[in-house]
Amino acid sequence: MVAIADPGFEPPGFVVFVDPGDRIHFLDWAGDGRPGVVLIHGLAGSAWAWAAVARRLRQSVRTVAMDLRGHGLSDAPTSPDAYDLDVLAADVVAVAEGSGALLATPDALAAPPEAGVLLAGHGFGAIVATVAAAQLGERCRRLVLVDGGLDHLPTTTGMEVDEFLRGLDEPPEVLASMTAYLADRRAWDPATWDADQERAARAAVVETPAGRLVGATRPHALEASVRSMFEYEPDAVLGAVRAPIVAIRRAGSPSADGPSADLSDLTTIELPAPGHNLLRYRPAEVAAAILGR
Repeated sequence: MVAIADPGFEPPGFVVFVDPGDRIHFLDWAGDGRPGVVLIHGLAGSAWAWAAVARRLRQSVRTVAMDLRGHGLSDAPTSPDAYDLDVLAADVVAVAEGSGALLATPDALAAPPEAGVLLAGHGFGAIVATVAAAQLGERCRRLVLVDGGLDHLPTTTGMEVDEFLRGLDEPPEVLASMTAYLADRRAWDPATWDADQERAARAAVVETPAGRLVGATRPHALEASVRSMFEYEPDAVLGAVRAPIVAIRRAGSPSADGPSADLSDLTTIELPAPGHNLLRYRPAEVAAAILGR
């Protein structure tokens, strides 16, 4: 288990610029120790989703959590091509380098161990993290996949993209007011609801002048991200990752047979939890897996 040492720490926010001038936002949780960690949230989330884990990691390792483009405080370019997995992964590399979580070296192929980075992604963020790990090669020291990244989604879900997109709509009564929305989120698991969870929930929506809520993730970015997610081929991408892979899954969650690629460095951990959000329900165990404990 990894406990929280400084529950009151407030991470400052920064941006890195990527071509052609888009801003990618990240929270700098600070911390000492190498290699650093970059945390990547899931679909329609934000960097705040990782707060419970980041508060634990920062005791041992340099920690940053990013907003994917179209999400949180990052820019949301309108071109669908801007949400291709290779582009999203390049944003991860830019945050890793710009934040100092990944130390720059003159010769990346001869980089010392402390120059590498640990990547951890949740859900859709696990897919993006996997593509980024493949891009980084030896500069990625460990890849941690939290409830995502292993499955071919058309096979696992049995859905087409448009059907999946329709299923993302919240019930109207949940979005009727901030009070109703927060009560719904708290009810998922009252024992793990705290100020960080409320902040993550509030970051996922925008309150209209009439008091109703809409999703904070830009609709065009959400659709383009889902389409990229459904194009992900786990065998091809996971097979190109050179780092050890740790996959954390909710016990009993539906899954296909998993990747058929030969993944000799894959370790799988199953955790009992009431839902998909292991970052909220089991943060100590997720932090320990990221740290290799």
